[in-house]
Amino acid sequence: MVQQITIHELYDLTQTIAAPLFEEAVYPWELLPRIGGFICTLGPVLPADEYDHPGENIWIHKTASVAPTASITGPVIIGKDAEIRHCAFIRGNAIIGEGTVVGNSTELKNVILFNCVQVPHYNYVGDSILGYRSHMGAGSITSNVKSDNSLVVVRAASETIETKLKKFGAILGDYVEVGCGSVLNPGTIIGKHTNIYPLCSVRGIIPSHSIYKSKDDIIIKY
Repeated sequence: MVQQITIHELYDLTQTIAAPLFEEAVYPWELLPRIGGFICTLGPVLPADEYDHPGENIWIHKTASVAPTASITGPVIIGKDAEIRHCAFIRGNAIIGEGTVVGNSTELKNVILFNCVQVPHYNYVGDSILGYRSHMGAGSITSNVKSDNSLVVVRAASETIETKLKKFGAILGDYVEVGCGSVLNPGTIIGKHTNIYPLCSVRGIIPSHSIYKSKDDIIIKY
């Protein structure tokens, strides 16, 4: 189970500008405290003929589409052909990959979105990492703080991993589909190619290549 939640098992690192950051860790949540610093290091060396630099610690690819009503606070990198739609709220420490869609009234904070991610309608994604071509349905969110404010732990079979993080939303592998209205509770890890049914409350580790209907009804695709 522990092997399933490593960076190597969850992600194709050719699909993010943040690949050098991932190479420094074993588990993806280890990167959450480092996102802002990585952006501030990478941003100044991005090609000036490809990226605009409209504000402090903000770099936006010249081919990206950004609605005038979007709110963007650095540190932020927005990649090639990304689409930032009406009233998107980007609060900083955000890496938004190539071809990614950040939609109407979606809020991001301390995240890495791989290339071609879609968070298109009323999503909240905080202290989380979303893999290549992952998609969150309308109104689905990551909950990034436990109700008792205690530190988040990851329980993998008989092993408990202390993350030492108070804020830790969700880790989505490549090609994950999250249904409309679902809540991903703190420390949730979803393996690649997995589908989450609408209106689910999800917590813990969800295997790759599975269909999650409820905590007692998880079907492996093969």
